[in-house]
Amino acid sequence: MSQTTTPPKPVAGRLLPSLLLLLTVFGPISMDLYLPALPALTVELGAATSIAQLTVTACLIGLAAGQLIAGPVSDRFGRRGILLVGVAAYIVTSTLCAISPNIEVLIIARLVQGLTGGVGVVIAQAAGRDVYSGGRLIRFYGRLTVTGAFAAIVGPLLGGLLTARVDWRGLFVVLAIIGAAILIATLLTFAETLPADHRVQGGFAQTVRDYRTLLADRVFLGAVLNQGFLWAAVFAYLAGATYVLQNIYGLSPQWYAAAFGLNSAGFAFFGWLGGRGAERWSITRTLATGILLAGLGAAGLLTSGFTPMPLWVVIASLFFLASGVAISAAPASTLALANYPQMAGTASSLLGTVRYGFGGVAAPFVGIAGATSILPLGVVTIVAVLLSAGACLLFAHRHASAADAEAGTAETTPTP
Repeated sequence: MSQTTTPPKPVAGRLLPSLLLLLTVFGPISMDLYLPALPALTVELGAATSIAQLTVTACLIGLAAGQLIAGPVSDRFGRRGILLVGVAAYIVTSTLCAISPNIEVLIIARLVQGLTGGVGVVIAQAAGRDVYSGGRLIRFYGRLTVTGAFAAIVGPLLGGLLTARVDWRGLFVVLAIIGAAILIATLLTFAETLPADHRVQGGFAQTVRDYRTLLADRVFLGAVLNQGFLWAAVFAYLAGATYVLQNIYGLSPQWYAAAFGLNSAGFAFFGWLGGRGAERWSITRTLATGILLAGLGAAGLLTSGFTPMPLWVVIASLFFLASGVAISAAPASTLALANYPQMAGTASSLLGTVRYGFGGVAAPFVGIAGATSILPLGVVTIVAVLLSAGACLLFAHRHASAADAEAGTAETTPTP
């Protein structure tokens, strides 16, 4: 199978793009809705801060592994069937999280919840690649970033409001309800985007060959590693900010949600800006701009760890960090996926696995010094951003100009 072969685009229904954007809420909503209640959960279950943060890590690892499985399976058997199974299982596992009797069971339930949630994330990217190309593909990935950020805004805000009426268990019930709504929408509007004659043949052996093809591509590898390290920084932020803003700076869950919502609004805006910049200016230069902005935010957090800073400095640093990652998402996703239309699920699964997997590894480190220090968050984020820049220099630099031109000038197929 040649990666340069471009199969004809399937016809997309009017509601399909909206549903694909909706599927992107799986990751951020699973992560963010219960974050305002994480300190209360820690106390109720009698867990150490670092152990409670493993509920974040478990979900991230599950999201990574779920995508690694779902992507290749959807390339072989189609998108719709695996999506329906994943969403139904997500509803069940969210309910299991709500009734967990102790922290150990909750960690396991969160792992499985992540596995099922990863299906929606990877199908959204892969099905988008099925129906879009060229400039439309860049814009679609920009919209994916904005939609994910919108879910990140709504998640903590809704979680903060709900904590005044329900405990953390009730928040997982809300996730189950959200999953049920997405299942109904999928049943009604998701038609298969990968026709049978365009699917990958050859079983596991072909999947292994596809992975080798992708990992041998330095542009793909550089873009994926860049995203992995940047998302490690942003998930460290997700795991640590609730303790920093509530325990160190004394914000209530509601004010924490408001501060988080402000930063997420920046994520949404700059995610849109990153998509427009990648399409109209330059894919690689837009990516570099995102790295620089994220580095500015990480440097502010590191400085705050060594010298106590006012609350506005910390919030601004978190804002720059999140916004920089958002700018990078559309150009990096385009670099990674544009040249692989026939293995979009497999390529998307590697991209998503690295994003969430690196995030799962990074998240526990922010709790090493307990709930009263911001320094670990600063160290983790600055190291992650530096490594993201290094990934571009080591793996993508030599081929950046060619990749930029090829991704930007790819065939544009009209879609509804």
